[in-house]
Amino acid sequence: MKFMDLTFELIIGFFLLFIIVKIVGKKIINQITPFTFIASIVLSELLGNALFDHQIGLLYIIYSMTLWGLLLFIVEFLGQKYLLFRGLFEGKPSALIKNGIVDREELKKNRMNINQLQSLLRQSETFSIREVAFCYLEANGSISILKKTKYQKTTQEDFNMIIKPVYVPVTIIRDGKVLWDELKELNFDESWLKTQLSAQGISDYKDVFLAEWLENECLFIQKND
Repeated sequence: MKFMDLTFELIIGFFLLFIIVKIVGKKIINQITPFTFIASIVLSELLGNALFDHQIGLLYIIYSMTLWGLLLFIVEFLGQKYLLFRGLFEGKPSALIKNGIVDREELKKNRMNINQLQSLLRQSETFSIREVAFCYLEANGSISILKKTKYQKTTQEDFNMIIKPVYVPVTIIRDGKVLWDELKELNFDESWLKTQLSAQGISDYKDVFLAEWLENECLFIQKND
Protein backbone atom coordinates (compact mmCIF):
# COMPACT_ATOMS: atom_id res chain seq x y z
CA MET A 1 0.00 0.00 0.00
CA LYS A 2 2.87 2.39 0.80
CA PHE A 3 4.32 1.93 -2.69
CA MET A 4 0.93 2.51 -4.26
CA ASP A 5 0.37 5.67 -2.19
CA LEU A 6 3.86 6.97 -2.99
CA THR A 7 3.40 6.26 -6.71
CA PHE A 8 0.07 8.09 -6.74
CA GLU A 9 1.51 11.06 -4.82
CA LEU A 10 4.51 11.27 -7.16
CA ILE A 11 2.26 11.30 -10.23
CA ILE A 12 0.04 14.02 -8.76
CA GLY A 13 3.07 16.04 -7.62
CA PHE A 14 4.69 15.71 -11.04
CA PHE A 15 1.68 17.08 -12.89
CA LEU A 16 1.14 19.83 -10.31
CA LEU A 17 4.72 20.99 -10.83
CA PHE A 18 4.23 20.87 -14.58
CA ILE A 19 1.05 22.96 -14.37
CA ILE A 20 2.59 25.52 -11.97
CA VAL A 21 5.62 26.04 -14.20
CA LYS A 22 3.39 26.39 -17.23
CA ILE A 23 1.19 28.97 -15.51
CA VAL A 24 3.88 30.96 -13.71
CA GLY A 25 6.31 30.89 -16.63
CA LYS A 26 9.88 29.95 -17.45
CA LYS A 27 11.34 32.42 -14.96
CA ILE A 28 10.96 29.93 -12.14
CA ILE A 29 13.15 27.51 -14.10
CA ASN A 30 15.77 30.08 -15.09
CA GLN A 31 15.65 31.59 -11.58
CA ILE A 32 16.40 35.02 -13.03
CA THR A 33 15.76 36.83 -9.76
CA PRO A 34 16.55 36.04 -6.10
CA PHE A 35 12.81 35.76 -5.47
CA THR A 36 12.22 33.13 -8.16
CA PHE A 37 15.31 31.26 -6.98
CA ILE A 38 13.93 30.99 -3.43
CA ALA A 39 10.42 30.29 -4.70
CA SER A 40 11.60 27.32 -6.77
CA ILE A 41 13.50 25.88 -3.78
CA VAL A 42 10.47 26.20 -1.50
CA LEU A 43 8.22 24.63 -4.14
CA SER A 44 10.49 21.60 -4.45
CA GLU A 45 10.79 21.34 -0.65
CA LEU A 46 7.01 21.35 -0.26
CA LEU A 47 6.70 18.39 -2.59
CA GLY A 48 9.76 16.54 -1.29
CA ASN A 49 8.86 16.82 2.39
CA ALA A 50 5.28 15.81 1.74
CA LEU A 51 6.29 12.70 -0.17
CA PHE A 52 8.61 11.41 2.54
CA ASP A 53 6.37 12.23 5.48
CA HIS A 54 3.95 9.32 5.78
CA GLN A 55 1.61 11.30 8.05
CA ILE A 56 0.92 13.82 5.29
CA GLY A 57 -1.74 12.82 2.81
CA LEU A 58 -2.40 13.62 -0.81
CA LEU A 59 -4.73 16.50 0.03
CA TYR A 60 -1.87 18.27 1.84
CA ILE A 61 0.33 18.00 -1.26
CA ILE A 62 -2.39 19.33 -3.53
CA TYR A 63 -3.32 22.16 -1.18
CA SER A 64 0.21 23.34 -0.35
CA MET A 65 1.47 23.24 -3.94
CA THR A 66 -1.68 24.85 -5.32
CA LEU A 67 -1.54 27.66 -2.76
CA TRP A 68 2.17 28.26 -3.39
CA GLY A 69 1.59 28.24 -7.14
CA LEU A 70 -1.28 30.71 -6.73
CA LEU A 71 0.92 33.07 -4.70
CA LEU A 72 3.62 32.87 -7.37
CA PHE A 73 1.07 33.65 -10.06
CA ILE A 74 -0.19 36.68 -8.09
CA VAL A 75 3.36 37.98 -7.67
CA GLU A 76 4.10 37.55 -11.39
CA PHE A 77 0.79 39.22 -12.30
CA LEU A 78 1.44 42.21 -10.05
CA GLY A 79 4.97 42.49 -11.42
CA GLN A 80 3.67 42.60 -14.97
CA LYS A 81 0.98 45.18 -14.22
CA TYR A 82 2.70 47.55 -11.76
CA LEU A 83 6.24 48.93 -11.83
CA LEU A 84 6.32 49.28 -8.04
CA PHE A 85 5.79 45.56 -7.52
CA ARG A 86 8.19 44.72 -10.35
CA GLY A 87 11.01 46.64 -8.67
CA LEU A 88 10.12 45.16 -5.28
CA PHE A 89 10.13 41.51 -6.34
CA GLU A 90 12.62 41.52 -9.19
CA GLY A 91 15.07 44.19 -8.04
CA LYS A 92 16.98 46.66 -10.19
CA PRO A 93 20.38 46.41 -11.90
CA SER A 94 23.28 48.26 -10.26
CA ALA A 95 25.80 50.23 -12.31
CA LEU A 96 29.18 49.05 -11.01
CA ILE A 97 31.16 50.88 -13.72
CA LYS A 98 30.07 54.18 -15.24
CA ASN A 99 31.98 55.83 -18.07
CA GLY A 100 34.97 53.59 -17.35
CA ILE A 101 35.09 54.45 -13.63
CA VAL A 102 34.37 51.85 -10.94
CA ASP A 103 31.62 53.08 -8.62
CA ARG A 104 32.94 52.08 -5.19
CA GLU A 105 29.70 53.02 -3.45
CA GLU A 106 27.73 50.63 -5.65
CA LEU A 107 30.28 47.91 -4.92
CA LYS A 108 29.73 48.45 -1.18
CA LYS A 109 25.94 48.46 -1.57
CA ASN A 110 26.12 45.11 -3.32
CA ARG A 111 28.66 43.75 -0.81
CA MET A 112 31.31 43.26 -3.49
CA ASN A 113 35.01 44.06 -3.68
CA ILE A 114 37.29 44.77 -6.63
CA ASN A 115 38.52 41.16 -6.73
CA GLN A 116 34.99 39.83 -7.20
CA LEU A 117 34.27 42.42 -9.88
CA GLN A 118 37.40 41.44 -11.80
CA SER A 119 36.45 37.77 -11.51
CA LEU A 120 32.99 38.43 -12.97
CA LEU A 121 34.52 40.45 -15.80
CA ARG A 122 36.93 37.63 -16.66
CA GLN A 123 34.03 35.18 -16.74
CA SER A 124 32.49 37.48 -19.35
CA GLU A 125 35.68 37.40 -21.44
CA THR A 126 36.72 40.87 -20.30
CA PHE A 127 40.19 40.77 -18.78
CA SER A 128 40.69 44.44 -18.08
CA ILE A 129 38.58 47.12 -16.43
CA ARG A 130 40.01 49.62 -18.91
CA GLU A 131 37.98 47.90 -21.64
CA VAL A 132 34.66 48.61 -19.91
CA ALA A 133 32.54 51.70 -20.44
CA PHE A 134 29.55 50.48 -18.43
CA CYS A 135 29.00 47.39 -16.29
CA TYR A 136 25.70 46.48 -14.64
CA LEU A 137 25.10 43.87 -11.95
CA GLU A 138 21.79 42.27 -12.83
CA ALA A 139 19.19 41.07 -10.33
CA ASN A 140 20.23 37.42 -10.79
CA GLY A 141 23.90 38.14 -10.01
CA SER A 142 25.19 38.14 -13.58
CA ILE A 143 26.79 41.17 -15.20
CA SER A 144 26.12 43.01 -18.44
CA ILE A 145 29.01 44.83 -20.09
CA LEU A 146 29.25 47.59 -22.66
CA LYS A 147 32.84 47.90 -23.80
CA LYS A 148 34.55 51.07 -24.94
CA THR A 149 34.51 51.54 -28.69
CA LYS A 150 38.13 50.59 -29.32
CA TYR A 151 37.73 47.36 -27.34
CA GLN A 152 34.56 46.19 -29.03
CA LYS A 153 34.86 43.19 -31.29
CA THR A 154 36.11 44.12 -34.73
CA THR A 155 36.23 42.24 -38.00
CA GLN A 156 39.96 42.38 -38.60
CA GLU A 157 39.74 39.68 -41.25
CA ASP A 158 37.30 41.79 -43.27
CA PHE A 159 39.82 44.64 -43.43
CA ASN A 160 42.83 42.36 -43.89
CA MET A 161 44.34 43.78 -40.73
CA ILE A 162 47.40 42.25 -39.13
CA ILE A 163 46.44 40.16 -36.10
CA LYS A 164 48.37 41.49 -33.12
CA PRO A 165 49.42 39.30 -30.17
CA VAL A 166 47.11 39.27 -27.14
CA TYR A 167 48.35 40.15 -23.66
CA VAL A 168 46.71 39.55 -20.30
CA PRO A 169 46.37 42.68 -18.11
CA VAL A 170 48.04 42.48 -14.71
CA THR A 171 46.80 44.25 -11.58
CA ILE A 172 49.71 45.96 -9.81
CA ILE A 173 47.90 47.98 -7.14
CA ARG A 174 44.58 47.09 -5.57
CA ASP A 175 42.90 49.12 -2.81
CA GLY A 176 46.07 51.12 -2.20
CA LYS A 177 48.28 48.05 -1.76
CA VAL A 178 51.07 47.12 -4.17
CA LEU A 179 51.07 43.53 -5.40
CA TRP A 180 54.82 43.05 -5.34
CA ASP A 181 54.74 39.50 -6.72
CA GLU A 182 52.87 40.67 -9.81
CA LEU A 183 55.28 43.58 -10.23
CA LYS A 184 58.25 41.23 -10.00
CA GLU A 185 56.81 38.88 -12.63
CA LEU A 186 56.62 41.84 -15.02
CA ASN A 187 60.32 42.48 -14.38
CA PHE A 188 59.56 45.93 -12.99
CA ASP A 189 60.77 47.42 -9.72
CA GLU A 190 59.55 49.98 -7.21
CA SER A 191 61.48 52.76 -8.90
CA TRP A 192 59.66 52.13 -12.19
CA LEU A 193 56.31 52.08 -10.40
CA LYS A 194 56.96 55.36 -8.61
CA THR A 195 57.95 56.95 -11.91
CA GLN A 196 54.71 55.77 -13.53
CA LEU A 197 52.61 57.07 -10.66
CA SER A 198 54.48 60.36 -10.54
CA ALA A 199 53.78 60.89 -14.25
CA GLN A 200 50.08 60.83 -13.39
CA GLY A 201 50.43 63.11 -10.37
CA ILE A 202 50.34 60.41 -7.69
CA SER A 203 52.87 60.29 -4.88
CA ASP A 204 51.39 57.71 -2.51
CA TYR A 205 50.22 54.13 -3.20
CA LYS A 206 47.27 54.67 -0.87
CA ASP A 207 45.85 57.18 -3.33
CA VAL A 208 45.41 54.42 -5.92
CA PHE A 209 42.23 52.34 -5.97
CA LEU A 210 43.34 50.23 -8.94
CA ALA A 211 46.43 50.17 -11.14
CA GLU A 212 46.62 47.79 -14.06
CA TRP A 213 49.39 47.13 -16.55
CA LEU A 214 48.83 46.01 -20.11
CA GLU A 215 51.62 45.42 -22.61
CA ASN A 216 51.92 48.11 -25.28
CA GLU A 217 49.63 50.44 -23.34
CA CYS A 218 50.21 52.88 -20.50
CA LEU A 219 49.50 52.06 -16.88
CA PHE A 220 45.75 52.30 -16.22
CA ILE A 221 45.05 54.01 -12.87
CA GLN A 222 41.88 54.81 -10.98
CA LYS A 223 42.40 57.01 -7.93
CA ASN A 224 40.65 56.79 -4.59
CA ASP A 225 37.93 59.36 -4.11
